[in-house]
Amino acid sequence: MSRGLVPGWSGFAWHRVGAVCLRHLYVMRSSPIRLLEMAYWPTVQMVMWGFISQFFTTQSSWLVQAAGALLAAVLLWDVLFRANLGLSLSFMEEMWARNLGHLFVSPLRPYEFIVALITMSAIRTTIGLLPAALLAIPLFHYNIFAMGLPLVGFFLLLLITGWSVGLGVSALVLRFGLGAESLAWVLIFALAPLSGIYYPISTLPGWLQTVAWWLPSSHVFEGMRVVLISGTFDWSLWWTALALDLGYLSLMAGLFLYTFRVARRRGLLLNVGE
Repeated sequence: MSRGLVPGWSGFAWHRVGAVCLRHLYVMRSSPIRLLEMAYWPTVQMVMWGFISQFFTTQSSWLVQAAGALLAAVLLWDVLFRANLGLSLSFMEEMWARNLGHLFVSPLRPYEFIVALITMSAIRTTIGLLPAALLAIPLFHYNIFAMGLPLVGFFLLLLITGWSVGLGVSALVLRFGLGAESLAWVLIFALAPLSGIYYPISTLPGWLQTVAWWLPSSHVFEGMRVVLISGTFDWSLWWTALALDLGYLSLMAGLFLYTFRVARRRGLLLNVGE
């Protein structure tokens, strides 16, 4: 059995993580359309919701106060969406290129591959969100960066949530083939109604509120509204979200590593069909 296929924590090498990231960066550099696609959807959503927010501000004083919350919610939701998609697509691009088998006859270890996918997700998310956030300033006079350090905390929490979903999706795609690739879009949008992106969790029915509070994203969006409305940072929401995030990330990373072992034994690393 090749040493590169044996999962283990000894001999971790950052240069191998960097090599996988460099491969994806070369692909991105050679295709400007990929870079355009990363920034396209966040920008489109920001413009659409920005104009909706401007319309709402003419309707009531409450909506005047809520306009900034709506734009912030749109941009932060896209952090979660793109963190998941950035990880899932980086993994599926290896399958589309029939490259998984080649990667894992090299010294690359599965956990190094996970770190590389997470790194690429952070890069893709940052590239995608920055143009939308900057364009909101001249178009709608809304600067999400004025939120300060809480924005960094919310960004980190939503990145981790997206990574958890992306690893789960990647594990399912590895197990069932590319026929399951649509889960990258389906699963993340299933979280949207329960995350309280545009409304408080208290809006949900009681039994759904219980489910919603088990999602890190619901704590993030509740915390965002607290910052924007009262100007205070609720540490209890942040720490709860972080604990949930770390738990889910560990669980999904374990699922991916387990699925990898099964795929290696059954020869599924070369099975990239539907």
